[in-house]
Amino acid sequence: MIKNLVVIIFFITLGSDSNTFEEKIIFDVIRNEKVIGNLKATKTIKDSKTYYKSSTSIKARIIKEIRVNYKYDVTFDSESLQQSNVNITVNEKSHAKTSTEWDNNTYQVVKNGKDEATITNAISYSTVQLYFEEPKNITTCYSEQNGSFNTIIAMGNHVYKKVNASNNENLYYYKNGLLTKATIDGGLIQFEIIRKSNH
Repeated sequence: MIKNLVVIIFFITLGSDSNTFEEKIIFDVIRNEKVIGNLKATKTIKDSKTYYKSSTSIKARIIKEIRVNYKYDVTFDSESLQQSNVNITVNEKSHAKTSTEWDNNTYQVVKNGKDEATITNAISYSTVQLYFEEPKNITTCYSEQNGSFNTIIAMGNHVYKKVNASNNENLYYYKNGLLTKATIDGGLIQFEIIRKSNH
């Protein structure tokens, strides 16, 4: 049913612009069995480029009320990362900014205005793609937020564990190739996301 819907949406989109396809998904953010926010993500394919955007808004009480916003803006060209920008705010104040950009056959990583690293390895899969694409046969993914590579471990039954450089672990659950839920260790806050709808 969902696959048919995706195909219908694809052909409707084809009718409006023969070179563009867009997919939108929404997740509830849940902590202690309460909805504390949402995650909205879009994937847009136009010609050879794929644009990913995600925005997560969370409001929770941890000793005091905390409002966290994660924004991702990621571009791939012919299956290679071209650039990514991550902006995280806490209580409307900048908490972290990380950008990665392909330049002269290397990636330049800038964190909070300072040169962080130069990466020579090709980046063909990054964290934002986990919302849209089951990481079959993928063992590493690039963290746009940290500017480093995470390990992906297939747990069986379409469940995958992502481990970052700080050994924080996230679990991603897929059904028919679609992400249905994930448990996230966001550093600042731990939460679960559950797929709400397709648009």
